[in-house]
Amino acid sequence: MMLVQSYPLAIALCVLTMICWGSWANTLKLKRPSYPFSLFYWDTNIGYVLLPLIVGLTFGSMGSTGRGLIEDLRQGSMGTYGWALAGGVVWNLANILFMSAVDIAGIAIAQPIAIGTALVEGVLINYFFDPRGNPALIFGGVALVALAIIINSLVYRNIQKDKSTEQGVVAKGITLALVGGVLMGLFYYLTLRSVSPDFVSLTPGRFGPYAAVLVNTVGALLSSFVFNSYMMRRPVKGPTATYSEFFSRGIPWHLVGILGGVINGIGFTANIVASKVASPAIAYGLGQGGTMIAAIWGIFIWKETRGASRGTQWMTAAMFVCFLSGLLLLVFSMTH
Repeated sequence: MMLVQSYPLAIALCVLTMICWGSWANTLKLKRPSYPFSLFYWDTNIGYVLLPLIVGLTFGSMGSTGRGLIEDLRQGSMGTYGWALAGGVVWNLANILFMSAVDIAGIAIAQPIAIGTALVEGVLINYFFDPRGNPALIFGGVALVALAIIINSLVYRNIQKDKSTEQGVVAKGITLALVGGVLMGLFYYLTLRSVSPDFVSLTPGRFGPYAAVLVNTVGALLSSFVFNSYMMRRPVKGPTATYSEFFSRGIPWHLVGILGGVINGIGFTANIVASKVASPAIAYGLGQGGTMIAAIWGIFIWKETRGASRGTQWMTAAMFVCFLSGLLLLVFSMTH
């Protein structure tokens, strides 16, 4: 299988993760208005599994290092499968809760709670699991990225037009975002429990990175038969949906969601492949910086801050300064 050997390449893959994790949700803006979100989510699940399968059968099966994807899947122990599947289930539930929180309470409330919680928890867990790098730079970088996320939420709150959200709805959104954030901070660690400590000399019974990602995404897809089926019957907003409606739609209806899942899968695959060289804490921390990529899309492409006050524009500038400073600290934490 193809592996990452150099730190600069590992960081480049983590930046790719950041771009993908911050960009895939743009496909939600491209879906047809009459297409229910729960059906769109099935499409993203399909794309999320499809990408690791293709990459695993190509990059994950090329070269003389390690094991090919099929061989790796055959030799995995029950415990290894359990950890990887659990990581996928936890990620899927976290993602659904986060999106539901955004849907009912708005991004200004849900994003800093969910992503901020996931970022801090995820880096802490993964650092203690694999304590590599300068801790002062790692945690300083995480603090700056978390601050950038908080400032980002304030920017969106300042430009939010609808201030009439009921307090009960806000409380529900906060609860969903908090639970989703805690789960999102845990899924990466669970997945890494299935991965061999060394990607070159793979531990028997443990997965290489490509097999771990594929099994993780299968866990996400299978758990959607519980989580997303519930969302189809009890949507947070909008009408209910049925499986017959999903299969009655033509292929063009599904392509946008599949594209979103593929983009998300690229990010996750790149991150796990890079995690041994970059360290899990740094890889996860950089990946969760995707929130700022989403902000870039919103500000410069979708023009969501058009007409904002001068104070909001200064806050936007401060957000990017904190974000870039935090990323630099994370990047240099392995070399200083």
